[in-house]
Amino acid sequence: MRPAAGWVAVGLLTTATATSAAAAAPTLAIDLPAGSVSSQVLALGRLGGVSVVVTDARLWGKPVPALRGRMTVLAALRLIAARCGGAVEPIDAALFRLVPGRAAAHRTPPPRPRPPAPAPAPPAPPTPDIVVVASKRDLPLDHVAGQIMRISGRDLEFGGAGGTERLTSRLSTLASTYLGAGRNKLFIRGIADSSFTGPTQATVGQYFGDLRLGYNSPDPDLRLADLAAVEVLAGPQGTLYGAGSLGGLIRLVPNPVELDRTGGSVAVGASATKHGAPGYDAQGVLNLPIVTDRLGIRLVATAVEEGGYIDKPLLGRHNVNTTRIVGGRGTAHLKIADHWSAELIGIGQRIRGADSQYADWNGAPLTRNTKVVEGFGSDFRQGQFVLNGRIGEVRFSSSTGITAHDLTERYDATVAGDDPTVFLQTNRTRMFANETRGWVTHADGSGWLLGLSYTDNRSRLSRAFLSLGDRQQLPGVSNAAQDATAYGEASARWTKSLLVTGGLRVNRSVLTGAAEDTLVQSGPEVGATLASRRKLSLLPSASALLDVGADAAMFLRYQQGFRPGGLTIFDGYVRRFNSDHVATIEAGYRLGHAGRSPFAFSLTVAHTDWRNIQADFVDAGGLLSTANVGNGDIWTVETTASARVAKGLRVDAALSLNDSSINERTPKSSTTDDVAGVGAGAGGGVKARLGPIPNIANVTARIGLSYDAALSDRTRLKVDGWARYVGTSRLGVGPELGEEQGNFLDSGLTARLGWDRFGLTAGVTNLTDTRGNRFALGTPFFTGKGQVTPLRPRTFRIGLDAAF
Repeated sequence: MRPAAGWVAVGLLTTATATSAAAAAPTLAIDLPAGSVSSQVLALGRLGGVSVVVTDARLWGKPVPALRGRMTVLAALRLIAARCGGAVEPIDAALFRLVPGRAAAHRTPPPRPRPPAPAPAPPAPPTPDIVVVASKRDLPLDHVAGQIMRISGRDLEFGGAGGTERLTSRLSTLASTYLGAGRNKLFIRGIADSSFTGPTQATVGQYFGDLRLGYNSPDPDLRLADLAAVEVLAGPQGTLYGAGSLGGLIRLVPNPVELDRTGGSVAVGASATKHGAPGYDAQGVLNLPIVTDRLGIRLVATAVEEGGYIDKPLLGRHNVNTTRIVGGRGTAHLKIADHWSAELIGIGQRIRGADSQYADWNGAPLTRNTKVVEGFGSDFRQGQFVLNGRIGEVRFSSSTGITAHDLTERYDATVAGDDPTVFLQTNRTRMFANETRGWVTHADGSGWLLGLSYTDNRSRLSRAFLSLGDRQQLPGVSNAAQDATAYGEASARWTKSLLVTGGLRVNRSVLTGAAEDTLVQSGPEVGATLASRRKLSLLPSASALLDVGADAAMFLRYQQGFRPGGLTIFDGYVRRFNSDHVATIEAGYRLGHAGRSPFAFSLTVAHTDWRNIQADFVDAGGLLSTANVGNGDIWTVETTASARVAKGLRVDAALSLNDSSINERTPKSSTTDDVAGVGAGAGGGVKARLGPIPNIANVTARIGLSYDAALSDRTRLKVDGWARYVGTSRLGVGPELGEEQGNFLDSGLTARLGWDRFGLTAGVTNLTDTRGNRFALGTPFFTGKGQVTPLRPRTFRIGLDAAF
């Protein structure tokens, strides 16, 4: 039977260079203040790039004196063990176990001990838990109820710098539209509102550290470079993350600045696409201490060119949809005092798409017959200030940030027989956000969390038609939302095996909107071009987590979420839409840890009740608008399995089943909230079963295979292959948006041969050269007329990477 506290572990991932350094047993400058075993093990894990399993809760909380000097990670661990009455058992070069007893054998280690010889056939250790940063209490996975998916940064970087599609290719629960990089909407667990990007807030919250990346803008599609991990939490996550996390959240966890080591890495690659243009990718990371053990910086830069593969013969152009992405980030970390630090973070990315990536369904393959160029651009910038600290056992974190996101899109709006016409849409978003919280986490999973957050988001949507140099300005709209919230969560271990958690978020939203260059709606519903409202929301949560055996647990979880309403334009007039709300109850079972245990398995069943669904749709004039389209009912079943079938060889699989429906349109209100239907401007107030929620496949399945083994003392081979099937879904609801999409198989295979700090990579995606139809939309002006977004054709890539 496992101890009362469970297996408590620190799974701290660093860059490949840090891991290589740990394997070589370097001598480190160690300066750990007096505290508990847990605090020193956490700090040492970050410094040395290792994982430490602590098998006894009594060791975890024991006090130990300060530890200073130059020594290896193993020597430091032995000193910590000697001072707390424990012993160290090396499992491999980057994994150690701290156990009770036998401390005297290691009480006075040499200051520079030689790396120990591998222990003869040590017993297999229990699988170490992974710390879930998105829990906001740094809880081990074993102590978190709910469906959590965690992908290491090294896995995401494998095969070159990539964006969000690296996540969708690895997860069966994550779906996306496919308008292009920086323009897509993401969906988790079947909670999808529509195919279009309008003024509604996203259903998935995206975060870098503690701050959200956007509010009502699409996925910025940041390159997933130099990350410790990406955590995906199925939703809703309203209690901890507030508005805009109906479906869940995606959290990017960056690698930390190292204050005592200069190092970094570079990686470059070149690609060739069948039926298309070549491309390239490059990535660089530099870690530089400015004042050793006090001040340091970490810089990341990426550049990508994705070769086009769509032709426009009427323009005489080939491979028109080439996309260029340039970005990076910088972090300055200052150690203020023991347990206190501050960081300045800057993030920026520029995307330029030369043209659209959709084609004509009935035309020649990979061809679009139009005389219009449909380019797009996305500019994302964010600055953060982060303060972290500790007073006694209470930890504090405060993050403040400013975000600017500008998106410009061009759509073909040509009417047959008329001159070529472009619809130009620009969405300009500015956001200020702060989150401050304090928390205590105990080794048995109990503890508490209290936090405050404030978000001020302002967006302006402008639109126009362009034809032969003439510009016709169309109605636009601006929306502002101020969210002030207080939230709390507490966990208690009622019995040795049962951990219960409850939480509540109190959210006050102030929403204002204004119409620009538009008509004024006559009648009682809306009589002005300015709207304002206030809303108070309570978002409770509750969960129970039951240990049912070694590395096995069952959980039951209830959670709510919401999105505030706003102002939109419908057929040239101002209209308002209401807030929507979800309530989800889920039950699950999990065994082991994927990627670490010899066998791991999970099963989750969830039901979501979605009220007053907000959705962006196409009005009678072919322009985007927003309305509350009805109430939804969603059942999801999600299961994963992972098995080590041979030394270095692992197979994993995942399956997601979705059954959803929009049950009825919201009845017409007698208040100032106006309702419009979906499709081509259908009216509200009619009860009907409208069909399934759009863009969510009924079945999504994935199978993966990975092999990682040493070929010699200095050579290592890693191979990763996968195949993902996406079932059938529909673009939207109603006859105008009923186009079928999905029903395709995507795949990829990548191999890396590494020598010490140098590696050679070769890979191929879309092995079967499938065309398929990822998304049945390219321009909203021709919905229902055979648009298809094919998969990128088979693409080969070779790359080089080096660490220093």
